[in-house]
Amino acid sequence: MSGKTVLEIVCGTGTNAIAFARRGYRVTAVDYVELAVRRAREKAWKAGIEIDFRVGDATRMDLGGPYEVVFDRGVYHGIRNGNLTAFLKMLEGVTRKGTRWLTLAGNAKEPMVNGPPVVTEDEFRTELEPMFKILEVHEFRFTLDREDFRPLAWSILLERR
Repeated sequence: MSGKTVLEIVCGTGTNAIAFARRGYRVTAVDYVELAVRRAREKAWKAGIEIDFRVGDATRMDLGGPYEVVFDRGVYHGIRNGNLTAFLKMLEGVTRKGTRWLTLAGNAKEPMVNGPPVVTEDEFRTELEPMFKILEVHEFRFTLDREDFRPLAWSILLERR
């Protein structure tokens, strides 16, 4: 997949964006927290990697595209109960037929008290399948700052219809 274009939505301090760029992807990464993007830019500069980092609300800005790959770690599961319509409209604008989207989301099979928002398999299929074909679904555990807390999650690979 080297040379492909990637959009990371809510990139934080750039760890995943940098990992994509190291594998030869051309990366655009956006986050609404200016400090996070500043740190991401510093990390990329120190690594000698060029990434197009942007600050803003991904659902309200021109992100260019279409991209060949879209990635988010916890954005879909966080926005789905508040502004899913705007999120899906943004995805429609940055993807085209064949675009792959990898989303990592909290899994409702375990009760969540202090972890990420969760979604059931029925919910994500209902919400996402009109626009995307689900290619793969895997369960895994999020790695967080605390070793004693690894919430159950979904890895969902989709392809734009």
